[in-house]
Amino acid sequence: MRSIRLVLVAVGVLLLAWGAIVMFDSVRPTRIPGVVLWIAAAIVLHDALLAVIVFTLGLALRRVGRRLTGTVLLIVQGGIIVGSIVSLIAVPTILAKNFAPANPTVLPLNYGLNLGIFWFILAALTVGLAVWASLRARRPVAELPDDTGR
Repeated sequence: MRSIRLVLVAVGVLLLAWGAIVMFDSVRPTRIPGVVLWIAAAIVLHDALLAVIVFTLGLALRRVGRRLTGTVLLIVQGGIIVGSIVSLIAVPTILAKNFAPANPTVLPLNYGLNLGIFWFILAALTVGLAVWASLRARRPVAELPDDTGR
């Protein structure tokens, strides 16, 4: 196990170094502080907001629904994670639309409405999958047919 960890750490360090080389090669030096700020904000948002929300909702679901299966909890947490990631991607675009130039083709869509529609569909899919998994877990196991020929 220790050798696997060392390999994973080495691969991670190499990927970080490669990313830094590509960034310094392709991004203008005046834009690097903005990139660093964006990465730092993403880390803070993840650790301070998203991880706490998913953890808290997981605890609440476990306490409220003691009869819920682990599969249902994973489905709900997965839905929250997917929605949060999409929101993190969409919110800057929603905010940028307020400061967009007069050219309407720069940000042509209603990104707030699209995010709301996405959350509605995601919630419906998550509830549907959770109900399906819950019903499937409660279904009695069918007896296997007797193949002995007796």
